[in-house]
Amino acid sequence: MMLANLQIGLLGQGSFRHGIHPPENKHYTADKPITQFAFPPELVLLLSQHFGKPSKPIVHVGQEVVRGEPIAEADGFMSVPLHAPATGTIRKIDWAPTQKGPRVPAIYLQVAPGDSQEILYGGEREIDALSPKELIQAIQDTGLVGLGGAAFPTHVKMSPPAEHQVDTILINGCECEPYLTTDHRLMLEQPEALIRGTAILMRAMGAKRAVIGTEDNKQDAADRVRRHLPSDGSITVKVVPTKYPQGAEKMLAKALVNREIPSGQYPSSVGLGVFNVATTNQIGQLVPMQRGVIERVVTVTGPGVAKPGNYRVAIGTPIRFILNRLGYHGSAQYLIMGGPMMGDTVSSLDVPITKGCGGLLVPRPEDIDRLAPRRTYPCINCGKCVEACPMFLNPAALGKLAVKRQYEEMMEYNLMDCFECGCCSYVCPSSIPLVQHFRVSKAMNRELKAAAS
Repeated sequence: MMLANLQIGLLGQGSFRHGIHPPENKHYTADKPITQFAFPPELVLLLSQHFGKPSKPIVHVGQEVVRGEPIAEADGFMSVPLHAPATGTIRKIDWAPTQKGPRVPAIYLQVAPGDSQEILYGGEREIDALSPKELIQAIQDTGLVGLGGAAFPTHVKMSPPAEHQVDTILINGCECEPYLTTDHRLMLEQPEALIRGTAILMRAMGAKRAVIGTEDNKQDAADRVRRHLPSDGSITVKVVPTKYPQGAEKMLAKALVNREIPSGQYPSSVGLGVFNVATTNQIGQLVPMQRGVIERVVTVTGPGVAKPGNYRVAIGTPIRFILNRLGYHGSAQYLIMGGPMMGDTVSSLDVPITKGCGGLLVPRPEDIDRLAPRRTYPCINCGKCVEACPMFLNPAALGKLAVKRQYEEMMEYNLMDCFECGCCSYVCPSSIPLVQHFRVSKAMNRELKAAAS
């Protein structure tokens, strides 16, 4: 009876139903401390590296800038500014390649050789003197976006509809994506900044409590953070079973506080604000010093790189520069920005690191040849994708509709509830690229909706 009660508890506040257990492969970098990466000769700063409107340049060619200085401003509420990651000279404002292929405007910053690269912009301020509205504005001024990969402007996320009262902040430290260890190292090495950022989020959103969630494969990080918690009990740490995709908003809400976010709704609709560990860490570091996002921790990992590790990399650093310094012997064709489940292969090694990039996965050609399917087969109606889907969708039915290009009919099967975690593709014995089908289908439905309006 005791065992049965334990299992029920795990399905309630300890975990979520469905999901998968892919190999973690975090051993490459889990014990590697964060180290500063070298500056490249030139940084390529995309003006569109977040969800929303691109930043607007406020510098000109030939202008000298110092590290931390704003070089592009936010273009409205759904936008964020951009800061110089290094002291140097603006060489040009031109087009640059992106992760998925299309080129976008970018600022090319030539890094000053021999400069100490001390952060010369910003200064201390009294956080307690700021109102909630001023705190949210201060966070927009940092240029901060979701560093877990979504790159959604953080200040927008902190501004829910007036009818939504947030009472609890959830900090996502699960890092369930295989290979990646960025959040794990930040919790181990910088717990003070994490707690400070959490407290800022709570005050800005009017929340009375916060829960920092992490999986049980990071017990050391949970123990470390617990030693820095405030004595009033307003912030707690909860360890949940390791399962993918535990870090997704809806899964996290269910696992940590047993709240279900309705279809088509945001976490604020059930009184929650959900933020990533790396994002919260940056809030704790940047807001008190009036500084902007100029660098981030990136896990460079996989069998195709000689020196895997967790590196603090300047935003705008070309991937080619990173890999050349770390003993790259992988395949440019299969280099993944992000993790293996939700990441994307990059279009070029000249693509720069952006605010939302938390990892570079470098497989070897022989790994791809062994693991990547060379062909797909018809659906055998085995139901494995249905059993794996954490959103309780029917990926098999959606996939068949996608192949027939019946995109509008897919909406009746709740296509937009899919957040492309990849569970269905992972378990499919026929190697059907279901997630890719769903991405195309969503894009086609957006086009159809735009054409009809």
